[in-house]
Amino acid sequence: MTALRLPAALDSLDELARYVLAFAVRAGLPPEAAYRLRLAVDELATNAVLHGYRGRDGELRITTGMDAQTAWIRLEDDAPPFDPGAARPDPHIGLPLAQRPIGGLGIHLALIALDDYQHTRTDGHNTSLLVIRRDHQADPTE
Repeated sequence: MTALRLPAALDSLDELARYVLAFAVRAGLPPEAAYRLRLAVDELATNAVLHGYRGRDGELRITTGMDAQTAWIRLEDDAPPFDPGAARPDPHIGLPLAQRPIGGLGIHLALIALDDYQHTRTDGHNTSLLVIRRDHQADPTE
C-alpha cells in the first residue's frame, strides 16, 4: 500500500494522474483499465477541489492497494459532505447536447468507468473507494 498527500488545488492534478498511472502499471492493469481508473480519480479529485474546497486550503489524501482480483484507490478529503454516487444527477445522455443541463456528466462517466465504488463520511472526511478488477478486459458499460 502506498500513500500520497497533495494540496487540494488544480495544480496537483497532474502529479495525481502520474501517481495513478504508475500504480496501474504496478498493478498490471491493461491500458484500458488504467485509463478508466485515471479518469475516475481525476474527475472525483477535480470535484473535491472545485466544488468541495472551493478555493479554500485543503488536502487530498490518496492510498492505493491491490489483491489478486482488484486494484483500488482510496481518495479522501476534508471538504463538506458529498457522496458522488448518491448525489449524481441524471446526465440526460439521450438528449442532444444543446438540450442537456450542465453538470453531472463527469461524475456519471467516472463512476461507470469503475467496477465498484463506495463512499463513506466519517469524522469529517469524505472517503471514496474506487475499484478496478485486475483481470477486467471488457467494457464496463456493457
